[in-house]
Amino acid sequence: MRHAPGTVGKAALAERWLNAHLRDRPRRAVVEVRSGDRFAVDTQDLIQRYLYLFGAWEPHLTGWLRRRLRPGDCFVDVGANIGVFSVLAAGLVGERGRVVAVEASPDLHRRLEHNARLNGLGNIRALNAAVSDRTRTLTFTLASSRNTGANSIVPYDGPVESSFEAEARTLPELLDPAEIATARVIKIDVEGAEGSVVRGLAPMLDALRPDAEITVEVAPERMARLGDRVEELLGVMRDAGFHAYRLANDYAPGSYPPALRGAPRAPVRRRGPVTGECDLIFSRVDAERLP
Repeated sequence: MRHAPGTVGKAALAERWLNAHLRDRPRRAVVEVRSGDRFAVDTQDLIQRYLYLFGAWEPHLTGWLRRRLRPGDCFVDVGANIGVFSVLAAGLVGERGRVVAVEASPDLHRRLEHNARLNGLGNIRALNAAVSDRTRTLTFTLASSRNTGANSIVPYDGPVESSFEAEARTLPELLDPAEIATARVIKIDVEGAEGSVVRGLAPMLDALRPDAEITVEVAPERMARLGDRVEELLGVMRDAGFHAYRLANDYAPGSYPPALRGAPRAPVRRRGPVTGECDLIFSRVDAERLP
């Protein structure tokens, strides 16, 4: 899929056969992704399967991070999973930079640390912790190990494959002053808990560097089940001087070959209400499109 010449038929092959085949007949391997980084993967899981199949995860966000992070920067990864973006960022910020990878799941945290070691990275501070708007104990549930990124505190009525408890703190409590002062990008992907994470983040927004930007995967329906609204999150960021932009994202396997073939899309100014799951980028830059 990745190395065969040409592009004709790749999207259909991934969509109609390879994705399900690798999910239902999982393979375990160490793979090298497009950035040159290495990851230990189990293709039963969605993210790890895409790394195996395409050598990438969320290509547009990957491209945006490449344009943003420079040597000496700090990248904060809230909901780091196995470390896809943490490992990428560690290479971009270099030895003088810092990555803080926060992952609540003990299993995913162990995989994150393993992937950091696979790549010889000493600039990742990996925290096994949850993030919220106050100190408390949270219960996470996972419906299926076919998508470990779906660990969530959102109430779930169906059968649960696994669950765990994690101690949560606010992001300002988890970061040290130097990490706050040098944070160039903060990425938040917390499966519906983004309202509480942003509320906890609010007190430190004024302490961030002027060019700091924050990307949040927003899931309105899951937020609502926790009593949160996207409008409140947008208000917190707007009051701190940030403008909201949408970043293209599509999890369908057939979307990956064309996305990887073309240039990553730039974030565009958010217009209208946020009604479905999407990636938002908050920036103090006031424009129609982020460079």
